[in-house]
Amino acid sequence: MASLWMIAASLLFACMGVCVKLGSMQFAAAELVFWRGFIATLLIGGYVLARRLPLATPHIRTHLTRGVAGFVSLLMYFYAISMIPLAAAVTLNYTSPIFLALLLALWLREPVRRGFYAALLAGFVGVVLLLQPTLERDQWLGAVFGLGSGIISSIAYLNVRKLGELGEPEWRTVFYFSALSALGGLPWLLSASPFHAIDQRGWLLLLGVGGFGVLAQLCMTAAYKHGKTLVSASLAYSTVIFSSAFGMLLWDENLPWQGWAGVVLIVGAGVLATMLSRRSPAASVTA
Repeated sequence: MASLWMIAASLLFACMGVCVKLGSMQFAAAELVFWRGFIATLLIGGYVLARRLPLATPHIRTHLTRGVAGFVSLLMYFYAISMIPLAAAVTLNYTSPIFLALLLALWLREPVRRGFYAALLAGFVGVVLLLQPTLERDQWLGAVFGLGSGIISSIAYLNVRKLGELGEPEWRTVFYFSALSALGGLPWLLSASPFHAIDQRGWLLLLGVGGFGVLAQLCMTAAYKHGKTLVSASLAYSTVIFSSAFGMLLWDENLPWQGWAGVVLIVGAGVLATMLSRRSPAASVTA
């Protein structure tokens, strides 16, 4: 059952990516981030009120670090989706487990198993293969945003793990992240004349960005809670498969064989880095 939850989460995250790419023709990336955070804040806030759960926390500084890093990463990710093929943007964002594993090994000095650094090297080779033959010269900024989102996500996930170790419940971590994302995107929203006459299609896309994102988080949380971490972490990469299919069907985005080889190397390296870390970093993506 946990595997089905993870596959459902991956499909929903891919659907969110589709809504972001379609919405990028009408909205700035920061506006999309606002609605992503605002809708999640409303839903989780309703749950908090209904259950009368406390939002007060002694770990507000860690929440702020996680929230700011998460907002910047999400903003860069949405920009990448709007500028380069969906499969490439999603794959570059999914380099975050590789960078997180590197942080754990080099910064926190956590022990790793033999073959760990070879897996990381394979992941970086995959990035080169994905970028070099796939993107046009005017798409490199989108690639920088995509890779940057993966790097900064690793910082966010490191703080998610810290919050878990401090005993913070998942709903509180997700609430503060969502609220800070909405707050970060608010200036762009207010500067958009106001709401620049959003039509029915626009509202549906915004609801898709927020709704699919929240549902994906809930499914992913259930998968990690009830299943094995390594299995769930491996199945999370099915988002790349779903996104690739959507990209081919909706925008005729076909990567060259070197690009697909890069995708395979990145996915494989992420899974291996998770396996070879003493403490699996993938568990931190539940929020």
